[in-house]
Amino acid sequence: VQLVESGGGLVQPGGSLRLSCAASGFSFSNYAMSWYRQAPGKERELVAAITSARAGGSTNYADSVKGQFTISRDNRKNTVYLQANSLKPEDTAVYYCNAKFNSGIREYSYWGQGTQVTVSS
Repeated sequence: VQLVESGGGLVQPGGSLRLSCAASGFSFSNYAMSWYRQAPGKERELVAAITSARAGGSTNYADSVKGQFTISRDNRKNTVYLQANSLKPEDTAVYYCNAKFNSGIREYSYWGQGTQVTVSS
């Protein structure tokens, strides 16, 4: 199982980034996918989530990023995206991709290695 994030970097306030998370080694379309972030000295927090294809691909966002970030998935490419617009310095963090599936017997959860997003002038 692999989750590989990309697309992070240094961006000026007000700028945009598109993060990608490429998945392999599991049945991607059956998994709910999420983006989390962790800023220095803070706990990891959920940013955005999208349900599995079977569950309709509905989305959910942290209040702090509603209207600013958009999560989407391409089940043909086994990839989940996070479009981050109007970035602010407080969005600076390591962004992690998570895949989750509950079989009814156990929960499967996988994490990527993270991609750094730095918002600074």
